[in-house]
Amino acid sequence: MKTSEELRNLLNRIDHKGYPAYKDTKGQYQFGTYVLSIDHVQGDPFASPSKVSVHIGGKQAGFDACLYDTTFKRIALQDHLLRKIATNIREYSFKAKGSGKSGLISVTRPGQEILNRSACVIQPKNGDLVVRMEIGFPANGRTINARELEKILFDFLPVCIKKTMYQRSYRKEELEQVVDLAIDQNYIREELKKRGLVAFVANGAVLPRKSGVSMQPMKDAVSFVSPKSMEVTMELPHHGTIKGMGIKKGITLIVGGGYHGKSTLLKALESGVYNHIAGDGREYVITDDSAVKLRAEDGRSIQKADISMFIQNLPNGKNTTEFYTEDASGSTSQAANTVEAMEAGSTLFLIDEDTSATNFMIRDELMQRVVNREEEPIIPFIDRVSELYEREGISTILVAGSSGSYFHKADTVIQMKQYLPVEITDFAKKEAEQFPLVLEHIAEAKLPSFERIVKRDVAFQKENRIKMKALGKEAVSVNREEVDLRLVEQLTDHEQLEALVQILKYMKLHMFDGKRTLQEAVEELYTAMQKKEFAAFCTGGIPGNLALPRKQEIYAVLNRCRGLLKIE
Repeated sequence: MKTSEELRNLLNRIDHKGYPAYKDTKGQYQFGTYVLSIDHVQGDPFASPSKVSVHIGGKQAGFDACLYDTTFKRIALQDHLLRKIATNIREYSFKAKGSGKSGLISVTRPGQEILNRSACVIQPKNGDLVVRMEIGFPANGRTINARELEKILFDFLPVCIKKTMYQRSYRKEELEQVVDLAIDQNYIREELKKRGLVAFVANGAVLPRKSGVSMQPMKDAVSFVSPKSMEVTMELPHHGTIKGMGIKKGITLIVGGGYHGKSTLLKALESGVYNHIAGDGREYVITDDSAVKLRAEDGRSIQKADISMFIQNLPNGKNTTEFYTEDASGSTSQAANTVEAMEAGSTLFLIDEDTSATNFMIRDELMQRVVNREEEPIIPFIDRVSELYEREGISTILVAGSSGSYFHKADTVIQMKQYLPVEITDFAKKEAEQFPLVLEHIAEAKLPSFERIVKRDVAFQKENRIKMKALGKEAVSVNREEVDLRLVEQLTDHEQLEALVQILKYMKLHMFDGKRTLQEAVEELYTAMQKKEFAAFCTGGIPGNLALPRKQEIYAVLNRCRGLLKIE
């Protein structure tokens, strides 16, 4: 390892030379209590910025072990440090001048959710801290401006490190509050399991967001208040007594007039699979972390999925136990989304009537009379929803605004009135008696098969044959095939897609061997991710722009790849 003075001397030597001379700076340099590692140097000032990481030993960083001795506490602490680092670095970005991306200093800026990110990692064994960032190495045209880089590495960066990467830089209470919130959130998640609940929404929670493009809480929004009949009380380890609405396992229906908050509540529950930062308004909105939002998704591909519990006896004789299509309809896409969520281990389905295929959700009495059962291949969700819970333990929370048929199936009915919930189960059931549900005779479903074996693809075995990249938060590109992920609504951050690209590549090269089923491959990798995190699928260095996705999103992306998977 070289010293910081050796780096300074090197910068003096290459000043005013052609930009490729910056490549000589690659390596590790000791700066007092930390090591600066220049991991990748950009090819020119207009290319993607250089990759730099800062490494601090656990003893030097000084964070108390009690702040990171469990995974959920460590992730919360990492997230907080990263937010502080991002705020401080922003002050110095582009203070060094030059062409192209010269002077850029950038680190991940997290959103409202607390995710496990590669940009800031604390080693659980010894407290070693790694922070990964990007720096635009300065140039005039394509000529090195080493003096400006010296400012960044020797003046700006040390100040940011000193302010943010050591425990002594923080008030003890500040870090304790971050970790205490994580402990309380984890406590609620454990209580859900113990109490037979699938979700909890605290009294006082702020569910509406600032706008469709901002996840900040809406100012002056109506605070959530639980119906007394659904109110549960918990004694959190640090917050103390908290009350809120507990949604029990089973079938829950959310109804109400337009613009009264039905979808807002469902959106909060969708996001509740993640923890949120203090002040978000949803920090005590906690949902079963396996929950999947189901919807129609016209045009998606389906890779030999067994959708026979919902689609049977197609007029063209097409096999629905191994259903394949490049361009799914609304009903077949929602059927596929449902069985794929089962394959991914979800025990809670979240559904909004507005984004569902009507013919997948229900067939009313008149339609049953006009179109005979024998002439209709679709078995609607209403005929399977109780079966899914009673046989498989899969609960459903459904937003409905136009059809009352689900009143007959619901265990709990919540009406939203001006953003406040009212439990109306008894009233809804009594009114439903006047409109008997006419059900067709439907045989008990044969559970879907998940024996899809992914063939080994020799053409992809050489890594340079796989070209993948994330396209923001909306899609990934796989060898020029764009996989649209806009409707996988619980993907909340573009860095999750960056990680999914790495995961797809790893699985294609190392796990799809023609022997493992898709489910076996995903479960094996996910188990490794629980232990090794990013190292489970990053075979080279670990980039600084990754966030671990849930297992459910790994399945979602794989199931939408047309060219990547070859299913037997």
